[in-house]
Amino acid sequence: MATIRERQPGIWEVRFFAGRDQRGRPIQFSRTVRGTKKDAQRLAAEMTVRAPTASVARVSVSEMLDLWAENTKASWSPSTESNQLSRIRLVKSDRISNLSISRMTAVEVDQWHARLEQRGVGESAIRNRHLVLRAAMTLAVPTNVVAVARLARRKSQPRGTLTDTEVRAVLSSALSLVAAGRIEPQAALAMRLAAVTGARRSELAALRWEDLDAGHLVIDSSIAILRSGDGSRKPILRDDPTKTANRRVITLDVASIELLASLNAEHGFGSPWILSSRIEPVNPERVTAWWRRARDGAGLDAKWRLHDLRHWSATTSIVGGHDIRTVANRLGHANPSMTLRTYAHAVEAADAPIALTLSRVLDFTDSLDLDVSATLDDEVLDGRNGDQDAPT
Repeated sequence: MATIRERQPGIWEVRFFAGRDQRGRPIQFSRTVRGTKKDAQRLAAEMTVRAPTASVARVSVSEMLDLWAENTKASWSPSTESNQLSRIRLVKSDRISNLSISRMTAVEVDQWHARLEQRGVGESAIRNRHLVLRAAMTLAVPTNVVAVARLARRKSQPRGTLTDTEVRAVLSSALSLVAAGRIEPQAALAMRLAAVTGARRSELAALRWEDLDAGHLVIDSSIAILRSGDGSRKPILRDDPTKTANRRVITLDVASIELLASLNAEHGFGSPWILSSRIEPVNPERVTAWWRRARDGAGLDAKWRLHDLRHWSATTSIVGGHDIRTVANRLGHANPSMTLRTYAHAVEAADAPIALTLSRVLDFTDSLDLDVSATLDDEVLDGRNGDQDAPT
């Protein structure tokens, strides 16, 4: 098993553990790499693959997962790190993590999938854990048995979407809570912007007053939550790029612009952040708390998340006839194909008006053809009758 550490900028030490000698003492050797971290990771992978079979046999799946996390987490965003480490823990909770790399087979992986299904783990959760294990094993072996093992494919179910009535009820509930002083004044605006812009909660928290310009809102950053390992300290909020690291400009409706102006005029927080009354931005988890109170106040099912306002925004836009590329840009998707995959149900719904449009054109054309044919027949008949009645 290889580990990497940066001794100086651009100088990396790759250390490999090759098992133990007859006395039980660890056998290690190291090499120095001058270049980038990827160069060091590449050498670490090669050293692992070229190691003696007996040494590799002693490396367990659990140890390989730790090595992979150690080598790659520097490139992860805070949210990605939290998700990946959580998935690693879940993989380790199964007995597959106790296997040595040399004993891992595609059959073992298939049986692992089956155990997860029996426990009621969802398809997407199984896929996420599978991808983590596959990435970790890629560092260790030239032929990755996890990549060979096939994930079961189920018939995808349409994503549930909030109704228009439910969304209006949530916005009304948020306004009522603000008026009663039971929730911060920014909460109603946050719910409105989530529905209108389709922004993620981290993007909503990162909105500044300078991002608002003549009815347009610029979204180019998000708030990342950094936590200490033991959870003893207050989380640090960091202004990061958006999930896809892109910048998008969104046109706001009149009601949203008026709500923004009203909030600024009535409260005048003096904060650079739209949804915060302090110098620092609001914690994205606080935005989620606002949503829960508004949702519960509206009497909605607890299964609905703040993120479902984003899905409602996208679905309503597509069903309303707006093209996929425009909707993708508004959502901040890196590629319109992502929008198509996620909102296939909305595309299907938007397909019905197309059939109606084509039908109207065809029916109109058919009626014209019938009218022309009838006119021609009448003219021919009239001509024949005239010829018969004309004097010779």
